[in-house]
Amino acid sequence: MPYRPTERTEARRAEVRERIVRAAWDLIAHGGYAEARVASVAKRADVATGTVYRYFPSKAELFAEVFRRASQREVDAMAEATRRDGRPAAERAANGAEIWARRALRGRRLAYALLAEPVDPLVEAERLEFRRAYRDVLSALIADGIAADELPDQDPDVAAAALVGALGETLVGPLSPTGGAANPDALIEQVVSFWLRALGAASASNGRKEPIRVNA
Repeated sequence: MPYRPTERTEARRAEVRERIVRAAWDLIAHGGYAEARVASVAKRADVATGTVYRYFPSKAELFAEVFRRASQREVDAMAEATRRDGRPAAERAANGAEIWARRALRGRRLAYALLAEPVDPLVEAERLEFRRAYRDVLSALIADGIAADELPDQDPDVAAAALVGALGETLVGPLSPTGGAANPDALIEQVVSFWLRALGAASASNGRKEPIRVNA
């Protein structure tokens, strides 16, 4: 009779897998991918090194799983900040730019790992997928703004991809291990202002002088 894992066994496997992923996440957030050696992950997760490989055949696959989870959390935050809730498109875009930048600057090491740290091709493929996810969130917002006559006519996908690329490039230096933003609020204000100008919605910022405060 073939072996069938019990619910208890499956729950135990899921718990061990989760510990491994969490351990890798914590190490990457502290010191980047270089710090998350398999032996270090195993020690932090309180498992044998071989156990890590039973759940993830390669370090790249473990890193890809961490990347997917961490990036999805950020995409979800962007989607929440820009959700369709009656606000003008410019205000939603400003919130999106601010929450992305503020969350990144608050968790610099993990954000740098997600955004720019050299990675295995498997993780790089995930990085490209999540850039598209950000683009799709912003593209929907831009399309809403055009339909409501709040933004000038433009290709939503092209504009959204350009905004994602511009913000990512802007944050690389401040997020890098050797960098840092001298004045995070000033940087965020510049990012928001650029996004609004790029969308043709600078006047919709209502001349705000203080950063929008969002739940980051």
